[in-house]
Amino acid sequence: SLAVGHQYSSLGTQPILCGSIPGLVPKQLRFCRNYVEIMPSVAEGVKIGIQECQHQFRGRRWNCTTVNDNLAIFGPVLDKATRESAFVHAIASAGVAFAVTRACAEGSATICGCDTRHKGPPGEGWKWGGCSEDVEFGSMVSREFADARENRPDARSAMNRHNNEAGRMSLNDNMFLKCKCHGLSGSCEVKTCWWSQPDFRVIGDYMKDKYDSASEMVVEKHKESRGWVETLRPKYNYFKPPTERDLVYYESSPNFCDPNPETGSFGTRDRICNLTSHGIDGCDLLCCGRGHNTRTEKRKEKCHCIFHWCCYVSCQECVRVYDVHTCK
Repeated sequence: SLAVGHQYSSLGTQPILCGSIPGLVPKQLRFCRNYVEIMPSVAEGVKIGIQECQHQFRGRRWNCTTVNDNLAIFGPVLDKATRESAFVHAIASAGVAFAVTRACAEGSATICGCDTRHKGPPGEGWKWGGCSEDVEFGSMVSREFADARENRPDARSAMNRHNNEAGRMSLNDNMFLKCKCHGLSGSCEVKTCWWSQPDFRVIGDYMKDKYDSASEMVVEKHKESRGWVETLRPKYNYFKPPTERDLVYYESSPNFCDPNPETGSFGTRDRICNLTSHGIDGCDLLCCGRGHNTRTEKRKEKCHCIFHWCCYVSCQECVRVYDVHTCK
């Protein structure tokens, strides 16, 4: 389902033929046909989730690289139940909920709109107004679509369902009150306020923290009337057990230092590194101890800018030389 956003980002500009979207399971196909007008938002949500993943991991050994000519757009990386898989599922599910919620508030779809249910009493100096974003509807759409293929009684489906929901809950946890002033000359005699989602970068930062603190689990098998069922439990009893808002995984990640087609690792050779950083984006860690090469690069930039009254800015063009460091 991640391929919906990656390969069908132009859904909003063309008629949607649900049967032509590869990789959909029957439940997703039915969903597409029943809610065809919000499918562009679903695709947009997956796309912004992937873009946010690439921003958050831009300086790490695994930088959320996608493969253009494959339905498995991250290659084999998501085949393992690693913390990278946990993050991708969470951020993509959050992206779908985010994009659908925003489209509803903007009036792009007729089957949804503003949230009028959970307002509560107004505060001092303001009253309810505007269009509160209906994150519950957006989360419902994400749940129906993203979780449609996670119906097996195995550990991987349990992990994906948990992480998908953690991503959606991040939206609800980060909603904030947005207000607009009214009155003569913006005197703000009266304010109207509504619930709004934050910028998606806030969600990305929030989920990246969850990635860094993800909980390692172990798989347990239980015999039930429907057969064997796999569940997850925390691997370490002396750590606080994960909540429904935390990410979970049960397989170790590869080190992503060297190319490996089996794990989907592209390696870090020729990646740009930060010579002065002691973090994962630094040349020591990002290059996995192999060392780095340095080259000079000339860039044209605007410089010596002057503001003229009134009202324009004139600049000169300068050529500056930078050192660029890349992994061996």
